[in-house]
Amino acid sequence: MSVLTDSRLCALLGCKYPIIQTAMGWVADPKLVAGTCNAGGFGFLAGATIPPEQMEANILKTKELTSANFGVNFHMYQPNAAEIVDMVIRHGVKAVSYSRSPGKDMVKKLKDAGVVCMPTVGLPKHAKKAVEMGADAVTVQGGEGGGHTGAVPTTLLLPQVVDAVGAQVPVAGAGGFKDGRGLVAAMAFGADGIAMGTRFLLTQESPVPLQTKQRYIDCKNPADIIVSRAIDGLPQRMVMNEFLSELEKSGNLHRLWLAAINGLKYMKLSGASPVGLLKSAHAMVKHDGLTWSQAIMSANAPMIIQKAMVDGQPAEGILPSGQVAGVIDSLPTCAELIAAIVQEAESRLSALSRD
Repeated sequence: MSVLTDSRLCALLGCKYPIIQTAMGWVADPKLVAGTCNAGGFGFLAGATIPPEQMEANILKTKELTSANFGVNFHMYQPNAAEIVDMVIRHGVKAVSYSRSPGKDMVKKLKDAGVVCMPTVGLPKHAKKAVEMGADAVTVQGGEGGGHTGAVPTTLLLPQVVDAVGAQVPVAGAGGFKDGRGLVAAMAFGADGIAMGTRFLLTQESPVPLQTKQRYIDCKNPADIIVSRAIDGLPQRMVMNEFLSELEKSGNLHRLWLAAINGLKYMKLSGASPVGLLKSAHAMVKHDGLTWSQAIMSANAPMIIQKAMVDGQPAEGILPSGQVAGVIDSLPTCAELIAAIVQEAESRLSALSRD
């Protein structure tokens, strides 16, 4: 048994390799998740931007495409969170991932049903709190990571979190990983594996339209993948494009107006009520320290991301991305990607162990 397959993360999740595909909204669909899991990794379905009936259909479809374990991602403050918890338990989903505003009662209900709880954190104190609330493992994302992210790079943050909670639960490193060298580096820092979003977005199984994928591939400079607060008032890493450039120049009134429009679109899409959305916003204000303006603007992200990720209009939406996109130039299958990561990791480990 190799050091890769002997990982605590593999034992906990029931996968062959400690390689996790993160749950990107509009991207992590049944085909991508099944492709990851069938190749020996562990995939999370995105459940934060779709109505419950579609979430259930995606769970069932994933079960048709793979017999391997997989997970579901959602926000515990979203209006349909309780429904997703129930269906995860009902369908025997192996794990859940979540980030903001973890609900203590929901975590307990999931754990009592044997579901692995694996939140994403951005600071050691958040990791400690998550474990106190019952997390079975944590993913820690450094500032290089895509979407909502922090300012501390993975190389500094990952060892801190390992020191804080690594003796209690497995830790996966995220932000800047794409290959076997990165997997070995993460394990050298004390992590039990890696989690990747952008690298899996740029695979054959990813549902993202080719014209949008090409915008990522064409981005050759990691410095062009910036952190902006223009979408929802929170730091979010994205590829600079036409839409983001214009939004950066606009004022707060324009952004709030855009949020109001997108909030209505999101209600129609998700089936959420105005009261449900207000409750979600209140949870973000109460537990995450957001202002009401930031909470309201959070309605922007799902609908603007949809423009690029679903509609194939990369100039008219946003392109959430880790900086690693600046050094990716291929679109392999999930099987090819994971096989290459494992082969390179084993080669690096072998080279390091030579006398």
